[in-house]
Amino acid sequence: MTPLKALILAGGFATRLRPLSCTRPKTLFPIVNKPLLQWIFERLANNGVDEAILAVNALTQFYIRQYRPPKCGLKVRFSIDPPKMPLGTAGPIKKAEKLIGHEEPFIVLNGDIFADISYRELLDTHRKSGALATIALCKVEEPSCFGVAELVNGNRIKRFIEKPAKGEAPSNLINAGAYVLSPEVFDYIPEGRAVSIEREVFPKLAEEGKLFGLCVNGLWMDIGKPQEYLDTNKIILDSLANRVKLEKPKNFELKKPVALDNGVSVDDKSIIGPYAILGKNVKVGKNVQICNSVIFPDAEIDDFAIINGAIVGEGARIGKHVKLGKGCIVGDQAKIKDGIHLHDGFAVCPAKEVTENILKPKIDC
Repeated sequence: MTPLKALILAGGFATRLRPLSCTRPKTLFPIVNKPLLQWIFERLANNGVDEAILAVNALTQFYIRQYRPPKCGLKVRFSIDPPKMPLGTAGPIKKAEKLIGHEEPFIVLNGDIFADISYRELLDTHRKSGALATIALCKVEEPSCFGVAELVNGNRIKRFIEKPAKGEAPSNLINAGAYVLSPEVFDYIPEGRAVSIEREVFPKLAEEGKLFGLCVNGLWMDIGKPQEYLDTNKIILDSLANRVKLEKPKNFELKKPVALDNGVSVDDKSIIGPYAILGKNVKVGKNVQICNSVIFPDAEIDDFAIINGAIVGEGARIGKHVKLGKGCIVGDQAKIKDGIHLHDGFAVCPAKEVTENILKPKIDC
């Protein structure tokens, strides 16, 4: 039996979260202390996928191998973009043609999307319709920032428009970043250059009546923006709340839901939660308050700090009496000196040291 394959477009770094980390690809950002890529692997394995091919640049491949997320029983291979030559969203599919093969339809996923999608259902819909491409579609209030599909006759896509002008979208059904392609699609993708599947391939398939869609109703989140990243963690934390067993602490307070990874230590009279996620080996001092925030591994939060609605990077150091406003991002290995207050939305780039109060939002690199 031919193995079912999935190509994950995991190429780069989350641009709007770039102040957080220079070395962590978007697919490795943790969702409730588990890399997004691991969540994707788990869902693929649960949907009968045998092999995952990661379309990445060389730097992203290096960091994925360094972090070594669990493969969840999948065979995992890499397809590497040529150096200094981004291939867009369709070019990597053409580049991976030999690894994918021409025997069966295959799944393609955007690597920065957290989505509750049944890939089995998407594949079944694709096979029954005789399509060359079948896109998972979800409803949003404002579709102009996405690829938008107009459905006719059930699930055939009449038009596909990438990022239409505001008010000109033909529907509120957008590309959810997951689709099934038949091998014949390789013929629609030019070789050796950047190709946009949303602007060059999908519209042509729609014109030929070979593009179909499946509306999905599960969770769909783009984690490439800070607030969406925090919201995704909150939603998943809520869904796991009844399954996470935490012993009642003796010297500090937990306000559920929270998630504490291995090696976390918290000193006297601190309050953790609600919606606080602490990664491996995070150290929290006395009388600290953390809520609605994600703290990456190995960070240290000193006494009397207050963190509400922030993201704190790996190995960052937060001093005594520091206050981080909502939407603050503190990059990996950054240091915030004692007594500093950071305004809502302030971003500190990796390894930067902040020694004075910041009273307006900006990025400090």
